[in-house]
Amino acid sequence: MGIFDKIRSTFGNAELESGIDAETGAAVKGERRRKKRLNAKDDTRALIIDDSPTVVFALKKILRSAGFITIEALDAETGLSLARSDSPDLIFLDIILPGVNGFAALRALRRDPLTQHIPVIMISGNEQATELFFGSRIGADDFMKKPFSRFEVFARIERLLDADMIPRRISSADEDGDNILPV
Repeated sequence: MGIFDKIRSTFGNAELESGIDAETGAAVKGERRRKKRLNAKDDTRALIIDDSPTVVFALKKILRSAGFITIEALDAETGLSLARSDSPDLIFLDIILPGVNGFAALRALRRDPLTQHIPVIMISGNEQATELFFGSRIGADDFMKKPFSRFEVFARIERLLDADMIPRRISSADEDGDNILPV
């Protein structure tokens, strides 16, 4: 299996990004979204923490195409260190990682005054719906299941953008685990 086949199998096909006609429910050929995408401001810094080089490569390519600066880590320990030293605007955090898992890393991020304000999008290929619930209870701002599309990556980011087009935590109540994120 070549690299592009592996990326396609990991992130899905382009038809997942096609538009849907609001009246008929039919796919609209050539339309990729219903409304213009809101982008984060240029040079927004995103930290990608995932042990799969394929996932890191694909997310890096998607984010850089929209003007993001990316920082990458293949394990939680390195990712936590980079989060403290490089102060990213957004973190993509895989749940299943070697050594410290994504949930433990998220807890550490939320307890650290240097990183507790950074929005975190958890990612996982596991089918367990409890991951979404548990992640939101300990402070995740959103969740993406693998395979995910370019469209979904930007939709998740768009939910977190403030008026200045900077990703922000959804609310401070999330840190206490009081808000459960919608699926």
